[in-house]
Amino acid sequence: MKFDLHCHTKEGSFDSKVPISEYVSKYRMLGYDGFMITDHNSYRGCARWAMMKKQSEYKDIDFTVLCGIEYDTKDAGHVLVVMPDGLYLPVFRIRGMRARKLAGIVHRHGGILGLAHPFGIPSSSAMSFKLMTRENIQCMDFIEVFNTCEKPLSNDLAQQLAERYELPGIAGTDAHNSQFIGMAATVFDTEIRCNNDLILAIKNGTGITVSGTEREDTLKGKAKEMWFSQLGYKIYNRGLGKAKMPRRKFHANKLNRGHKPFLFGNK
Repeated sequence: MKFDLHCHTKEGSFDSKVPISEYVSKYRMLGYDGFMITDHNSYRGCARWAMMKKQSEYKDIDFTVLCGIEYDTKDAGHVLVVMPDGLYLPVFRIRGMRARKLAGIVHRHGGILGLAHPFGIPSSSAMSFKLMTRENIQCMDFIEVFNTCEKPLSNDLAQQLAERYELPGIAGTDAHNSQFIGMAATVFDTEIRCNNDLILAIKNGTGITVSGTEREDTLKGKAKEMWFSQLGYKIYNRGLGKAKMPRRKFHANKLNRGHKPFLFGNK
């Protein structure tokens, strides 16, 4: 089964221009079996899809939309998180957790996580962080080894990293714009119909192949690589992380006290 496992939606990521409906229609037309929503520190796109599934045009379609999140950690850049079906943890909306703490919460509740574009733009990619450690990699369940928005060398290094730590590799477009739809694919040799299936496939070492095409350089892409853009993003990201730390600790402590998460549609 063929998926794009890194997509940003207009409903959930402020910097995306692609609505969920467009992803569904175009990926069905391209012969994909599904895609995964991975909005930045947000489940708004996933919550929107939960509502859309009840509509007649989406209710019985033979197409799978997986629900994940791209989380901004303090010491490992962007990390893709996939939780069991419908499970919603408010703490994931609040950036700034350390990777190992994030992994502890994810694994305790039955989910999986992996480094996104580990050799990509330094401001958001794991291997450029001074705080990045071997332990951070070892607590991951997979690595994104192909990202359409990265350069070939970055993807090659990501593949080598996955092989070194014997972790499964996935591929995604990291699409924020329509023109990148269909430029990357993760193919599983088992059936993936929901988040639980994806989690089992990754944990059980199911056969996975990845493919794709890196995008051509754009002015926007080059601007993101400039030192002032990276500095600005670091200030923005770390500033928000510190500002929201009390709220993040509040939600983390609720989980530690045994507070039950809830499912989309129930609350």
